[in-house]
Amino acid sequence: MQQTIGLNLSTIIAPSFHDLHRGIKKEEYEEVWCKGGRGSTKSTFISLEIVLGMMQRPGANAVVGRRYDNELRDSVFGQLRWSANKLGVGHLWRFMVSPMQASYTPTGQKIIFRGADNPLKIKSINLGQGYIKYAWFEEVDQFGGFGEVRNILQSLFRGEDQKRVVFFSYNPPKTARSWVNHEATIPKQGRVIHHSDYLSVPAEWLGERFITDAEHLKKTNEISYRHEYLGEQVGTGLEVFNNVELRKITDDEIKAYSQIRQGLDFGYAVDPVCFLRVNYDRKKRRAYLFGEISGLGISNRVLAEKMADCEKRELTISDNEPKSIDELKGWGLVIKKADKPPGSVDLGVKWLADLEKIVIDPERCPLAAKEFINYAFEITRNDEVISRYPDKENHAIDALRYALNNDIIQKRIVGNVRLNQLGL
Repeated sequence: MQQTIGLNLSTIIAPSFHDLHRGIKKEEYEEVWCKGGRGSTKSTFISLEIVLGMMQRPGANAVVGRRYDNELRDSVFGQLRWSANKLGVGHLWRFMVSPMQASYTPTGQKIIFRGADNPLKIKSINLGQGYIKYAWFEEVDQFGGFGEVRNILQSLFRGEDQKRVVFFSYNPPKTARSWVNHEATIPKQGRVIHHSDYLSVPAEWLGERFITDAEHLKKTNEISYRHEYLGEQVGTGLEVFNNVELRKITDDEIKAYSQIRQGLDFGYAVDPVCFLRVNYDRKKRRAYLFGEISGLGISNRVLAEKMADCEKRELTISDNEPKSIDELKGWGLVIKKADKPPGSVDLGVKWLADLEKIVIDPERCPLAAKEFINYAFEITRNDEVISRYPDKENHAIDALRYALNNDIIQKRIVGNVRLNQLGL
């Protein structure tokens, strides 16, 4: 059953997406990469395409995902409901929170929402009828790498020999070293890369306040404006960690590790919690990040439940939150607070930056991969470098500092002893 949409789509799809819409309608693409800045309407466009496509193709279903399950409701779930209403067909769709899904009532077709922090939930999707035509990964740069996404798609796109399409949406990270920026440069049959920004969107769609904020940032911090609003890759050469290597760490490598360290940076509602499992090769001065538990809204109890027994038994060094430390001890963790003397943050970050190499498995440690690649010194509106390390988007960095706290302190003690011996 096909539903006629009594609406001129040009009134709700921004001009920069018109050609892309025609290509998708003709099923010319298998992968659609939508990158851009704030207000570019890329997520609006994708949600409209999914609703329209499903209603025009009986049997077609969709799976929509983000890196973390608790980010779904206030983003893609709400966006798709908005699109159904905007198209004038909201009465034909039923949106449910538990389980999180949307059903097209005339045919029973479904949109399933899942977080990638629980891969088993994605692999166990049971639609009951039809096939998965569409997949959408919102903020795909939060994933650990394209290998992680590919594994999910291999589970989703099985069965009937039907044309499928997967959407990727994201704001390009600042640095070219980010996996998603690199992936978008690789030519591939059936892949289209689309860039958009707010300048191609009718101003009345965005509102006066949005335009004012954008123009203000343009005047006061052009680099941030270009990154946030134009979606440009604006790596400044000020990245702190030039010793990062992103690659897969094999199970055999992990089995051979003998110098395991664990660190924990607390967080909950606004900042993500981040637990890291690391091997530190003191002789080669290399850190290998191979285990991560991270995300928003993860309580201490849930964190403990996510940890394996071997992780609970291994000493974890954490930020100084006595209540949280006591709670985790009650849940079976061996944990203690980090030693944080004055200047420990700068010392720790510099110590990490001076390591020969920080090897990160981006699929096992997605937050760490993102933060270490993008962490950079900031500049003033006068293009002067701010020499202090920025205190934002550094949760995995803090967790690694805590994990290696004893090694960092030992280095500091040895250094102080040598200075004293020299009479300095």
